[in-house]
Amino acid sequence: MEADWSTKSRKIRGINRLVALPRLLTSSFPMQPTVILERHVPGLSERHFQAFVAEVCRLTKLAGGVTVLVTGNRQMRTLNRRFRGKNTATDVLSFPGPAFVKDFAGDIAISLEIAAKNARSGGHSIPTELRILTLHGVLHLAGYDHESDNGEMTRIEMRLRRKLALPASLIERAKAQPPRAQT
Repeated sequence: MEADWSTKSRKIRGINRLVALPRLLTSSFPMQPTVILERHVPGLSERHFQAFVAEVCRLTKLAGGVTVLVTGNRQMRTLNRRFRGKNTATDVLSFPGPAFVKDFAGDIAISLEIAAKNARSGGHSIPTELRILTLHGVLHLAGYDHESDNGEMTRIEMRLRRKLALPASLIERAKAQPPRAQT
């Protein structure tokens, strides 16, 4: 198998030179997402979850690397208080990468406890719920905001959910349930 080569101008020892490099090193090859599971999730392979995150990033045309942290309510409460001023755990948070950092789209944090509770009430597995929450988080990193975009994020999330064979989206479920008191 022959390598696909490209020619780039590189400064080597202060002199501009043309250098032939394999295409893999010079193309806009997408970065693999980083997945951090703080606890074992039965039925969830870290490798398959990472592949799912990469597919969602591809489908949303999200440029740059993504880190997904699956953590507990204590950590989510701390993050929510620090970055949103809300002293309660939440299911998913998205943190866009700083504009000056090239090739990094941002971070997503997901509460495993809330995902498990949502999975039970939704009648599906915890890994499926983690995928639903990841899709929601990636859409936020891609710039969508269901609170201010007149339904655009909801429509995209519904379309991608169907394409990815996922049950009801986070937004759909929130609209179907009466508001809950936060603890």
